[in-house]
Parts: sequence; structure tokens; C-alpha cells
Amino acid sequence: MPARAPRSDAVANRERIVAAARAALSGSPGPVDELKLHLVAKAAGVGQGTLYRHFPTREHLLAEVYRHEMGELVDAVPALLAEHPPLDALARWLDRLVEYARVKRGVMAAIEASAWQDLYADHHGRLDDALTTLLDRGTAADEMRDDVDATDVILLLGALSRVPEKEWDTRARKLVTVILDGLRRR
Repeated sequence: MPARAPRSDAVANRERIVAAARAALSGSPGPVDELKLHLVAKAAGVGQGTLYRHFPTREHLLAEVYRHEMGELVDAVPALLAEHPPLDALARWLDRLVEYARVKRGVMAAIEASAWQDLYADHHGRLDDALTTLLDRGTAADEMRDDVDATDVILLLGALSRVPEKEWDTRARKLVTVILDGLRRR
């Protein structure tokens, strides 16, 4: 017997729970492990039982938040390239990445290592492809160097993980500006 599709109210509840968790993580200066699931349920307008039916643990919820964030980040590339010159599109995409990285720091730390590896493996290729598309368009428009690839940029972006939380607002943007300056064709 084929599996039944989830009911529309169950799908809506799940989406509200993820949206509430994302909002809580984005607005909270505290560590991810302080995310209060009962407050997420309340903000989503569902009971705790509904939350736990969809997400049995905090890690399950955080993994879903990660999936959504990563999907939006990757899916933004075509629209950015349609609306902006390549270098500007890359700058706007990196701005989104910086905001995503703020949340991701805590999410990565809270998700078990094995679950994190699975999540990363699922999305790593899409992230590389999105970044490659941005870089290729910049190279074709003669705005960006042609000797830098997605792996180079991802390695440089790894510096974001070393920025202390209290210095994030000033240093993260500065690092991205340095990376963009390094990518410009001279």
C-alpha cells in the first residue's frame, strides 16, 4: 500500500514550527542549546505534542532549520543574477551567507556529528554549484578573476567560523568585503 500524503494541516503545522524556530534562532543572541522548544511550539501556535510528533528532538528541528536555510541560500542565485550584475549578485549572496552563518554556527554545534555529516553531504554539492554559477557569470562578465573556484571561496569563508560572537557584526562583513576585493578582476 502506498504511503499517504501528509494532511494539509500537518504540513502547515510543520512549516509554522520551522518558521518559529528560525525566527527564534535569528533573533536570539544566546546559544542554540538554549532554544526552548515549548516557546517554539507556542510561537507556532501548536501544542508541544504536535512539535514533538514532527521533531522528536531539538537536533531534528535544527536539522530542518538548516535544510531550509541552505535551500533558500542556494535557490536565491538565479534571481540575484537576473536582477544584478554578477559581482553585485555575489556580494548580495555573500550577505545572505553571513546572516545564514550566524545561525549556522549554533546549529552546527548542536546537531550530532553524524547527522551534521549527512546534512552537509546532502547540500554541499548544491552550495558548490550555486557558488560556481556566480563565479562563472562574474568571470564571463570580466568582473571577477578566472583563477578562483568555489572551493577557494568556501575555504576563505571558513574564516567566519573563527569570528567571536561579540565581534560578528563588524568582522564578518569586513571579511566578506576582503574576499570580494580579492575576487575582482584587476
